[in-house]
Amino acid sequence: MDWKEQLHTMMPLLGHRNWIVVTDMAYPLQTNPGVLTLDATADDFPTVLRTIRGELDGASHVVAHVYRDSEQLRLDERLCPGITSYRAGVDEVIGGYGAIKDLGHEDLILRLDEVSRLYLVVVIKSGLTIPYTSLFFELDCRYWDADREAAIRS
Repeated sequence: MDWKEQLHTMMPLLGHRNWIVVTDMAYPLQTNPGVLTLDATADDFPTVLRTIRGELDGASHVVAHVYRDSEQLRLDERLCPGITSYRAGVDEVIGGYGAIKDLGHEDLILRLDEVSRLYLVVVIKSGLTIPYTSLFFELDCRYWDADREAAIRS
């Protein structure tokens, strides 16, 4: 089963507090049992993003908050040839999904480490060879929101 089939099979099982992460090629293979790594190195980055976007759009139970490494904002073509094309591809696929939040790379990695102690983190490793280009999708409940949660807690 390829990574797309694996992700499609898993989507009904994933819920709020799970994460899906799309990484560049140098992202390390993590040994924590709460992290599942899928190999998408044969597909280009926009194809991987379109697949994830399609799965999220088709899911009745989850939506995602999207994060990226804040270091990415300091990259330019001089430092990282191809970054402009990468950004255009991300904007094309993710642009209409909602605001992307920026956090430091180490902060995001620590967050994944903490989350993966209780919940599954799905890492989809792409063949992209530009640093700090990972995108992090924190899943949340589609049919419940923070305002309604606060209402029952007050």
